[in-house]
Amino acid sequence: MVVPSKLVLVTAAALLGWAYKATRPPPPPILGGPGGPPVTSPRVQLKDGRHLAYREAGVAREIAKYKIIFFHGFASTKESDFPVSQELAEELGIYLLYFDRAGYGDSDANPNRGLKSDAMDVEELADKLLLGAKFYVVGTSMGGYVAWSCLNYIPHRLAGAALVVPAVNYWWPMPASVSASAYSNLDVGDRRTFWIAHHMPWLFYAWFNQKWFRISPIVEGKPEAFTEKDWEILTEIQRKEQETGQVDRGKATQQGAYHSLCRDATILFGAWEFDPTAIENPFPDGEGVVSIWQGREDRIVRVEAQRYVAEKLPWVRYHEHPEGGHLFLCADGLGDKVVRELLLGEKPQGL
Repeated sequence: MVVPSKLVLVTAAALLGWAYKATRPPPPPILGGPGGPPVTSPRVQLKDGRHLAYREAGVAREIAKYKIIFFHGFASTKESDFPVSQELAEELGIYLLYFDRAGYGDSDANPNRGLKSDAMDVEELADKLLLGAKFYVVGTSMGGYVAWSCLNYIPHRLAGAALVVPAVNYWWPMPASVSASAYSNLDVGDRRTFWIAHHMPWLFYAWFNQKWFRISPIVEGKPEAFTEKDWEILTEIQRKEQETGQVDRGKATQQGAYHSLCRDATILFGAWEFDPTAIENPFPDGEGVVSIWQGREDRIVRVEAQRYVAEKLPWVRYHEHPEGGHLFLCADGLGDKVVRELLLGEKPQGL
């Protein structure tokens, strides 16, 4: 029998200790508490004691004819505007509500966060702010999964929904030819990272923080994750943010990457308790609109998967920009077109 040497035992113990520590994220800091980040936004308190931070725009809530709740994307916060003009908001009487999703910005982390809890957060936030029986929702990129959750869990509260370049799960029920085509067109680092998020979510935090292997260009926001036009748009957005100082990018993860970025990834790419392609039409009498907006050249959300989802849901209005990337909606006033269709049912022209 071979007896392991003391060096081997010590090394093994050290590796096990590292693995245990690396896969266990630290608890989130207490927002506004001793040693925690200060709270700089208005917040509502939920039934479970957590707080959600929000920001209001458009016309005043009390006089608004339409009320829209926006779901921000990955590594973002409520400070990121949807590209809808103030002129349109005033013309139609639109109240815009942005909020930090759980674990982001000034909203408390949710240790039990999941697809359903995110939808319940939306409903409770709407009730706390007295938005009425029904409201509209717009989910952008990673925020798209929250829109799907609302369509599944609280369809009775929705007046309409727009999903703008909504993130997709490559393990949703779909033909192998579709998922394989979409998945294979991703960067190898993206494929590896998304695979871990799906199959080994307990390891994702350690993977996210390791420095030995290249992780996802999408997660890291590398130039190769964007089209040339996308990168121009992103650079211009960042330049304006620096000039105004209105958006602090570090605020998104002030409670730690696990409670914001990592939870987003493991929820999106994890096993869903419902099939988005089997959701029933919440507006069978045509009283509301659900739309999907996708860029054909998007390198972050693959068009093959998006097309399949749209084909399975014939009641969804699907719009595909032939030259658009992930940020195509930030140009040419397309944000107003999304909102006009959502609220008025107007079909967009000139895509």
